[in-house]
Amino acid sequence: MIDFEAVTITYPEAARPALRDVNLHVPEGEMCLVVGGTGVGKSTLLGAINGLVPHFTGGTLRGRVTVDGLDTRTHPPREMAGTVGMVVQDPEHGFVTDTVEEELAYCMEQFAVPAAVMRKRVEETLDLLGIADLRRRSVRTLSGGQQQRVAIAAALTNQPRVLVLDEPTSALDPAAAEDVLAALSRLVHDLGVTVVLAEHRLERVVEFADMVVLIDADRRVTSGEPQTMMQRSSVAPPVVRLGQLAGWSPLPLSVRDARRRSTELRQQLGDAPLRVEPSGAPAVAIDARRIVVRYGAVVAVSGLDLTVHAGEVLALMGRNGSGKSSLMWAMQGAGSRSSGSVRLAGDGIDPAELEPSQARARVGLVPQSPGDLLYLSQVDAECALADLESEQPAGSCRGILDQIVPGIDGAAHPRDLSEGQRLALVLAVQLCPRPTVIMLDEPTRGLDEFAKKRLARLIGRLATDAKAIMIATHDVEFVASVADRVVVLAGGEIVADGPTPDVVVASPIFAPQVAKVLHPLHWLTVDQISNALGVVTP
Repeated sequence: MIDFEAVTITYPEAARPALRDVNLHVPEGEMCLVVGGTGVGKSTLLGAINGLVPHFTGGTLRGRVTVDGLDTRTHPPREMAGTVGMVVQDPEHGFVTDTVEEELAYCMEQFAVPAAVMRKRVEETLDLLGIADLRRRSVRTLSGGQQQRVAIAAALTNQPRVLVLDEPTSALDPAAAEDVLAALSRLVHDLGVTVVLAEHRLERVVEFADMVVLIDADRRVTSGEPQTMMQRSSVAPPVVRLGQLAGWSPLPLSVRDARRRSTELRQQLGDAPLRVEPSGAPAVAIDARRIVVRYGAVVAVSGLDLTVHAGEVLALMGRNGSGKSSLMWAMQGAGSRSSGSVRLAGDGIDPAELEPSQARARVGLVPQSPGDLLYLSQVDAECALADLESEQPAGSCRGILDQIVPGIDGAAHPRDLSEGQRLALVLAVQLCPRPTVIMLDEPTRGLDEFAKKRLARLIGRLATDAKAIMIATHDVEFVASVADRVVVLAGGEIVADGPTPDVVVASPIFAPQVAKVLHPLHWLTVDQISNALGVVTP
């Protein structure tokens, strides 16, 4: 169905190719998972399938890409649209209509699909993705996860032979991600659709894959069956890391496979190590009381109280649309707040009463769409401006950036970076003023396993420096590695609040893979097990 023949892609003015000598065959009716570190060219590979690369992006493509017999050199994206459906990393940028129903109908209108057929497909797709209740909502008022499901639905309405998805579950809560992946699996198995997706949340996807395409740091591509490729890959989900640590062969790709082999390991580990409780009363960093956020008739946050302490890493979790982002923006001061109060430690001032520059120095927030905060033409320029505005020594912002994702070209335009690189840049800019409260909204979108570990270490250092950190996320593995406390929201209210092991182990939805494998023990991460056994983590 999809063939790459000796393909090398080089962007304008790039020092080296984005992809090099790619030979790849993806058969019809397969789910193909594209794996690799942040910025190695996964999005470039996906964009080449429908001709966006290089017809839209510019640059040169040597070699040949064909999809269902159509050569992308002679068939631009508009001619491929009937064959290839595409869902990009940031779906909001691809919306062209106002409401969900209109967005699903738009692509079919371009192909003159009869009205009766359009109506039937819209209904079927709304049900398939579980978004029928959103049909009349404005796409701009949806949460990031809801927008992602709408974008996938819009791509499906034209019934493409090939569906290409870039980070399709990155903004979805665990339950919604399972629903989407189950829907994609039905398309593959029942209708013979070829699905190609790139994803950093490998723990969600790898068990569904029929084949894995691995892109290494040299931009070279290899492919094969999932267990073989996971053994070679530099990035892997926790169950694979656990299998490598325990010496299991073949490697498990699912929690079920790992649990079947874990009896001896559970006996060896026993109970989880005792949690060390902090001594003395923790200092309050930010205190929110009776926060209410409304958007018209929709109540996003409902009279909520929340206190975050200095040196604490608090994770906000909950399904898409539960109020996580609305709460963070209301506490930061820049977002809508219908009623309630927020007080910062020290002077007790409400961030909403401060000038934007003052508020940013006290409460830094990295939004779900970090690119909205970038407007200069070079990475180095963004970093230099952050140093200047934050009154920090030259090179401070760049130093933070290199701690998260090292090696980003300072002359690169921020819009040309991968999603993970762009997020890391905004995070560095927001951390540069050294705020006492740091809020991160989905900070691991687009980050690979090792970038997440670097981010976790950075967050740990900030917490040690008495910073209060709030993280709104659906990334349960990241929460397990970094959070001291988890607050779960539902309908704008707190439904669970406690130490991370107590909250996540008790939840079938928010438990990390290691906790599921070793249940009812309270082990959360492979690193914990590695340290307990005195073995170096693979």
